[in-house]
Amino acid sequence: MNDVTEQGEGAEPAYRPIGGAKKDAGPTGPLPLASRRLALVTGGHRRLGGIISATLAQAGYSLAIHGSHDTRLDSHLAIALEENGAEWEGFVVDFADPEAAEELVAQVAERFGRPPDLLVNSAAIFGQDRIDSVTADDLMRHYAVNCAAPAMLTKAFATVPAGTGDRCIVNILDQRIDHPHGDQLAYTLSKLALAGLTKTAASSLAPQVRVNAVAPGLTIATPDYDAEQMARLEQLMPLGRLPQAEQIAQAVLYLAGATAVTGQTLYVDGGAHMRSYDQDFMHLCR
Repeated sequence: MNDVTEQGEGAEPAYRPIGGAKKDAGPTGPLPLASRRLALVTGGHRRLGGIISATLAQAGYSLAIHGSHDTRLDSHLAIALEENGAEWEGFVVDFADPEAAEELVAQVAERFGRPPDLLVNSAAIFGQDRIDSVTADDLMRHYAVNCAAPAMLTKAFATVPAGTGDRCIVNILDQRIDHPHGDQLAYTLSKLALAGLTKTAASSLAPQVRVNAVAPGLTIATPDYDAEQMARLEQLMPLGRLPQAEQIAQAVLYLAGATAVTGQTLYVDGGAHMRSYDQDFMHLCR
């Protein structure tokens, strides 16, 4: 049971319970739940993952929303699920243990009565280290969550008994993979490994499963940035603008439906991948 908002006695829940549509849904209402495509979005309850989940809900997907420690939803996502009558359920799995990630697909299939049609590998950790400060633990923690867990999920997704319809995976990368810099070394190496997984899996799993990726640029600012710095960073982009999280989510949605596309990476970054930056954006334009 997902605790989105506190409910008064007899109030309708803020999500579409699994297994039933609203009784008054007419012929022009939402699709029957059983006919909707099902997406598993890791890290799908908050920040960029939450935007992706909301966009998929608006497109008519049912959702298995994963969180590493909880599935408390960002408010915009809770609203989107309610407004679109989305069938959804939360799943808590700590990807520090990649073997636990492999079991997640089976948990989703058991709960929904069918395996997911779409897997979005969005969950990630992000630390501050460089070659002179990184530790073996830093490297292994980032690799476990950012690459090993997606690899085990990909294995499970590809091998779970499923129908013959289109099935696909979208990995969330980072524009820095084209021009790596020295900051956040463990994170960068793990994203480079995930990019390698994207190409390898796309080749080995075709034609049964398509595998693509989206590589975002700087989008949802953390408290490390202020408004003036963000404005200056915009001017560093070839397009003179930073991407919006919704644009990244739309790229995921496109790849989810692009049945003739596999092995591709879409950069949604204002053109940042075409330039080399000496440091991470948080250290520039201060």
